[in-house]
Amino acid sequence: MKKKIIIFFIFFALLILEVPVFSVLPKDKKNEIIALYNSNNLDEAYSLISKISENERDFEIWYLLANIAQDKGSNTNAVFFLQKAIKLNPDFDKAHYNLGNIYLEEKRYNLAINEYKQAIKIKKDFPFYYYNTGCAYIGLKDYKSAKNALEKAIKLKSDEADFYYNLAFAYKNLNRENDAKSALEAYNKLRDKKL
Repeated sequence: MKKKIIIFFIFFALLILEVPVFSVLPKDKKNEIIALYNSNNLDEAYSLISKISENERDFEIWYLLANIAQDKGSNTNAVFFLQKAIKLNPDFDKAHYNLGNIYLEEKRYNLAINEYKQAIKIKKDFPFYYYNTGCAYIGLKDYKSAKNALEKAIKLKSDEADFYYNLAFAYKNLNRENDAKSALEAYNKLRDKKL
């Protein structure tokens, strides 16, 4: 009898406290959703996800939902879904990065920088995290911070033309004309190499 009462109180406490009870999404279903998304069948992927209860959605499913929303032009939904993914896995650098990209696109530069910094804490060697941080600092007209971020991006990936273009812009706004000229020459050289 005591065992039944204890089980009842535990169940009742979970119900009152609204503690989610998570179940695991079968791997084959998740793989099917990922395959549909990767083959650009967004409506089918969304349809399958919408049949999954929120408690069964892991951070990757929320991330896929965010990508679908973004692909369909709904940044508001994408932000919501990315925040869900981050809540389930705060160390998911791609979710922070994508959220930063939305904020950058919306000219919400401080929010973008915060998300990029989170991504960098998790994965320090991905050059585009630094590059986009630099772009956000350019948006704020903080050219010194932009320069620092862009130089870090170049240190990690020295063959990306756009890194040099934005670095030249930052140098120019810091009145470092010779450095701006050198960065622009590197940009032109790399761009011409791709053509």
